[in-house]
Amino acid sequence: MTGSIEQGTSQTHGNTHILHFLVRLPGPMGEVWPALATPEGLAGWFTGVDVLEPRLGGAVTLRGLGSGHITAWDVDRVAEYTVEGGGRLRFHLERDGEAASALRFTHEFRGNGESEQGWRTRFERLIQLVEGAA
Repeated sequence: MTGSIEQGTSQTHGNTHILHFLVRLPGPMGEVWPALATPEGLAGWFTGVDVLEPRLGGAVTLRGLGSGHITAWDVDRVAEYTVEGGGRLRFHLERDGEAASALRFTHEFRGNGESEQGWRTRFERLIQLVEGAA
């Protein structure tokens, strides 16, 4: 299986913007999880990480987005980072057959933020990273 970005939607409610994506990844959840929940993994496709305490309430600092806390954490399934200035980023992994994963991603932010195309480009890098690890 090759990865794909199957769905991308954007909503605006006043000054709040919400981006949703469904990304199909060609690797099992256990192989994909480190790319979403470790400094090395996130740096490989998204952004550098200065601080990441892997637990609910742990501190997180994402370069270019800001510092905040982990607001949801379910090992191998859900990582949610809420950062000052960068909003809320939620990565929710699900099984997609025997050897693949589906990532449901949400980015909620106020004011100007990342574009839908910017996330598509990042997810293309994530797919390449996962394909290379398989």
